[in-house]
Amino acid sequence: MSIATERANRRRRSGGARSNSPGGRTPATPSGGPAVLGFCRRHWRPVSLVGIGVVWLGLWATLKGVDTLELGGADKTDFQLWLNSVRDAFDSARTNSFVFQHIVQPVTDGINGLVTFLQGIFSQASDGRPVPEIGWLGVVALLAWLALAFAGVRSMLLVGVCVLLFGFFGYWAQSIDTLIVTFFAVGICTVAGLPLGIVMARSRRVSAAVSPLLDLMQTLPSFAYLAPLALVFGIGPAAAIVTTIIYSLPPLVRITEHGIRGVSPATLEAVASMGSTPWQALVKVQLPMARRTIVVGINQCTMAALSMATIAALINGPGLGTPALQSLDVGSAFVSGLAIVLMAIMLDRTTTRASERSGIEARMQRGSGVGQTGTFGGRQMRRTTIIASAVVAAVAIYLSHIYLALSKFPASPDLGTPLAKAVSAATDWTVGTFSGFTEWLKDTVTALLVDPLQSVLAQSPWWAMALALLGIAFVLAGRRAATVTIVCEAVILGSGLWSESMKTLATTLVAAFVVIIVAVCLGVWMGRSKPADSVIRPVLDAFQTIPSFVYLVPALALFGPTRFTAIAAAFAYGVPIATKLVADGVRGVSPVAVEAAESLGTTSWQMIAKVQLPMARAAVVLAANQGLLYVLSMVVVGGLVGGGGLGYLVVAGFSQSQLFGKGLAAGIAITALGVMLDRITQHATARFGSTR
Repeated sequence: MSIATERANRRRRSGGARSNSPGGRTPATPSGGPAVLGFCRRHWRPVSLVGIGVVWLGLWATLKGVDTLELGGADKTDFQLWLNSVRDAFDSARTNSFVFQHIVQPVTDGINGLVTFLQGIFSQASDGRPVPEIGWLGVVALLAWLALAFAGVRSMLLVGVCVLLFGFFGYWAQSIDTLIVTFFAVGICTVAGLPLGIVMARSRRVSAAVSPLLDLMQTLPSFAYLAPLALVFGIGPAAAIVTTIIYSLPPLVRITEHGIRGVSPATLEAVASMGSTPWQALVKVQLPMARRTIVVGINQCTMAALSMATIAALINGPGLGTPALQSLDVGSAFVSGLAIVLMAIMLDRTTTRASERSGIEARMQRGSGVGQTGTFGGRQMRRTTIIASAVVAAVAIYLSHIYLALSKFPASPDLGTPLAKAVSAATDWTVGTFSGFTEWLKDTVTALLVDPLQSVLAQSPWWAMALALLGIAFVLAGRRAATVTIVCEAVILGSGLWSESMKTLATTLVAAFVVIIVAVCLGVWMGRSKPADSVIRPVLDAFQTIPSFVYLVPALALFGPTRFTAIAAAFAYGVPIATKLVADGVRGVSPVAVEAAESLGTTSWQMIAKVQLPMARAAVVLAANQGLLYVLSMVVVGGLVGGGGLGYLVVAGFSQSQLFGKGLAAGIAITALGVMLDRITQHATARFGSTR
């Protein structure tokens, strides 16, 4: 083959022959020619997104307000009316249906009866007694002893102080009721979730079958559980506990599976070579080595249960959620919310410390023999301390059962009333002093971000909006995400709440945008600076510990009942998890790459923009996924404080009987919206992470 022929073949493979002009450059053509085509091939995603945006905005500008499927506040679709009829059918079926009479009702009565029984022991007046069977002193002693036995002296002191503060704040009975619901739900989750996680870890088929259901349970915003479960189990403790169980089970199952599967294969092979059975390998190797991870799963399950138990007050669940949600006074709502925060910190720190102690004990068992004097002496001392404290707790329980003064929590000192007054006064001062700034911030964000985006999303023809979302899902996340998007859009259309769903989506996207901007800035700073991380991370941990709707109290005081209140609360709720993911991603960038870039004389800004953020791209996209889901959950809860959208309809469905079907349809739409956003961001995470 001649040299000329080889050159011609190369030109054909590269997309065409070069011109004979000097330098071999291709003359410019009116359309841009090969250069434009090459640019589009290299940057097809941004080009496609720009094209979708241009067409979408053009249709919005041309057909604004046409085919928006907006539904009036009192109007109901045939589907929503059918849901009302389903509710009526459920109510009538409770008296003559075999399933309700022999399955659902016994379960409901059993849960309600057990909760009432536990309340009679720990928190409420029992039969024939003006006080519970175990008074406040016995409850404090019992909880402190449990903390000592499982987590150590520091946790015992923390639990004792927090439980006493519940009473001093004036919410003793409500706080203990919340603990009852939380412990009840966590106990059932542990009994059901640990075996399920173990089976999933040992069987890929079971894991593949159960994982999609766990994904759905984790994706659904908490509000979406309330209406259908209240429809089945009625209003009361049973529905609240079942809702809490469903919401808090997935993290325990997933973390248990991860812990069991994370045991070293070499260790399992060594055990198998010694002739052990699979059951022996599980009991003597996998469970002990995964014990710390499993306790972490119980920690996450407990925090999720506490968060859901408070929100379940909307369906008449007992506990602190009722005063926190129903109080119109900022001070009183703050005090009850503070009690929830203290409870969350108490449970989080105690279970975290229990996981750390569990890991230490496991390492001691593997690495040091019982025959070592120091180890044996320490264990003996700890055992003696636990037994002695158990005797003290038993005496306190007995005394609290006998004496009224030790049974009914004392009325003084009263910390709740002065604290509520101080918070109300501080709130009035803050609102009066900074009202100009808060009004400016609220009006600016609403005018520049929320209103324009809501207009584009909710005022576009529904079919144009659906096609735009489908195109964005395909470009960013691929065919699977596009398929899920089609299904979810069909569900939203079927619910009859397309316009309200787009309004909720607009609020969610604005809040998520602000969350990601702040998370990237803080996360990069934390990832590059250990002192900054040591200062900021504890604050983020504290914010992440707070149950979701507690954020509504200060946001409502500062901004009033508006959409921006939901955005402000969602921002505070979503920033911690997103920031920590970004920080961990930046810190995980290869030190070799960082040193190589530094040797080339890069500036700090170049290091961030050209090296660390690109290499941490998967973490940033994952942060966007988690931030978006957290924001959606909080925006929906924001319906309680004037956030509007689907969240308001869910609340209205509980409070107004004729709107029950509409509220249930809103819950279905929220579910579809959450699944759609989750799948788009998850597949985008996998795609961008694989092309790092």
